[in-house]
Amino acid sequence: MNSRFSIIQEEIEVNDENFVSFLDLDIPLDFSEEFFKWFEYRRWEKIKDVFKEMKRRRGSGNALKIKINFSGNPKIVFVVDTEDKQWYDNAIEKIDFVLELLPYHLDPEKLPSDILEISYKFDPESARWRLNTALAESKKYTFSGSSWKVTT
Repeated sequence: MNSRFSIIQEEIEVNDENFVSFLDLDIPLDFSEEFFKWFEYRRWEKIKDVFKEMKRRRGSGNALKIKINFSGNPKIVFVVDTEDKQWYDNAIEKIDFVLELLPYHLDPEKLPSDILEISYKFDPESARWRLNTALAESKKYTFSGSSWKVTT
């Protein structure tokens, strides 16, 4: 990461006591094909290997939660908190697969208006990333079935 970004590392307060370790990673670029070309796929593969090694070293269960935040409009967030190591590794491997679905997920006709952030969560039952939540200025939406529902 140091070769592409200025790194600011700081200890953070645990906001989820269900996990032993928590990594909150802010990437100041859009989640897009251009990001992966610029960052280089080979380098991204190394980052994924580091995330998987972190899980391996911490063991099974709720040992590690990773939140990857990509800047942009809207901000794209991936939350990796799967207990099982195989599903965790699978989730890490498939983050870049979401690129193919992003135009469909960000379709203005399907997305609530004025969305600032979209969050994805890995679904072990279907072995893929699913839309989870969307945040607007004063509302939170949850994706259920095939549509967005207001939760606050």
